[in-house]
Amino acid sequence: MATVVDAPARSLRPLVGVLSAMAVSITGTRVSAIALPWFVLATTGSATMTGLVAFAEMAPYVLVKALTGPLVDRLGPRVVSWTTDLVSAVAAGLVPLLHALGMLPFGVLLAMVAVIGAMRGPGDLAKSVMVPEAADRARVPMERATGFSGVTERLASTVGPAVGGGLVALMGPLAGLALNAATFALGSLVIAFALPRGMGRAAAPAPAAEQAAAAESAAESGADSGAEPVGYWRMFREGFTFLRSDPLLLTVTVLVGITNLLDAGFMTVLLPVWARESGNGPAAIGLTGTAGGITAVVGSLIAAAIAHRLPRRTVFFAGYLLVGAPRFLVLACGAPLWVVLTVFAVGGFGGGFLNPILGAVLFERVPRHLLGRVHALGDSLAWAGIPLGGLLAGAAVGLVGLIPTLVAGGALYFASTNLAGLRPEWREMDRRRGRTGTADEAKPESGAEPEPGPAPASVPARP
Repeated sequence: MATVVDAPARSLRPLVGVLSAMAVSITGTRVSAIALPWFVLATTGSATMTGLVAFAEMAPYVLVKALTGPLVDRLGPRVVSWTTDLVSAVAAGLVPLLHALGMLPFGVLLAMVAVIGAMRGPGDLAKSVMVPEAADRARVPMERATGFSGVTERLASTVGPAVGGGLVALMGPLAGLALNAATFALGSLVIAFALPRGMGRAAAPAPAAEQAAAAESAAESGADSGAEPVGYWRMFREGFTFLRSDPLLLTVTVLVGITNLLDAGFMTVLLPVWARESGNGPAAIGLTGTAGGITAVVGSLIAAAIAHRLPRRTVFFAGYLLVGAPRFLVLACGAPLWVVLTVFAVGGFGGGFLNPILGAVLFERVPRHLLGRVHALGDSLAWAGIPLGGLLAGAAVGLVGLIPTLVAGGALYFASTNLAGLRPEWREMDRRRGRTGTADEAKPESGAEPEPGPAPASVPARP
């Protein structure tokens, strides 16, 4: 029989370590999001090939992330995080090195990008999974911890485009890719040496009350209680079984999946093509990211401070209204750069509220012992459209041009987010406020048989 582990003493070190690693990783990814498309555009001149590179990174990201949830639960997120970041650092560093040696044909570039995407998936998952435990150790409310996570993401998303745009404009895209490799290496070191060795260890048993509830749930449903190790596919199946039981998380997944597809096409193809055709250059890409990132930090800080007192549903859809369609339409209108930056800044403020809200909803509704596999499946299904976003956007630009593609993208964004808000499941967003997912919540609330469907997303990913 497993012994119960006493609650650890209050410590801010795990939370600071996880957030620091997230900041480094996201900063490097945002630099790469400017440097890599610009590198492909500069060397090939093809929007379609730029979209193909985005597909080569994101398809392995989604697939590997979906399959590694049970491994994160079994091996522990700390180990998964630092090892995958180390492999990503090597792969990212090879891109500028091979190009300098004249040994980087397009097929090799696709292979290196695919390795980075395959490692980023479980690495990002592992860092996110450690947030609830870090919050517990710091004795920080979950909504506030996810707010801090949102602030960290937004700060990194502000610094990354600014650094990336300036670096690419001054030194070329290969300098940005080299910096991305360095951030992967630094993130690996932070996780490996700054976090306590026992943190995120999947073998650590749940609290006694949760173990008892898990045993009761397992007896009734045949699901694993988390007390004894089980096989990979059984763990995978248990995560998927839980996903089918929650209509709110199902609805979240559909919405986030659609917006992620549109965002991926916008960020990886439409924005770089606009920057080239308008004559603003890569520095403009960095400026738009910085403008939106600064205000997103403000939004995330407000969310961290008062989100627990705000109506989640209203704030959530207001944020999407600001951050979605206006970005597409302002580029389509050929507005001057200062107007574009203003629209991105307003959108960033609204977007700053999204991740803290959805992160808190996920952690409240998912039992802790299922978090890795549920998080992995949910994120992967919500990100499933991202690999196609760049391909579709590149093909659309090639067929009908940039302006019609931007208009169509903005219209789809507006329709999908506003129609989703009419569904009754969203009323559930406020029902479990302040409660952490426990094992007894692994069963469907209504007692009815769950209906098959997509998995939940933790946060709306911003490509």
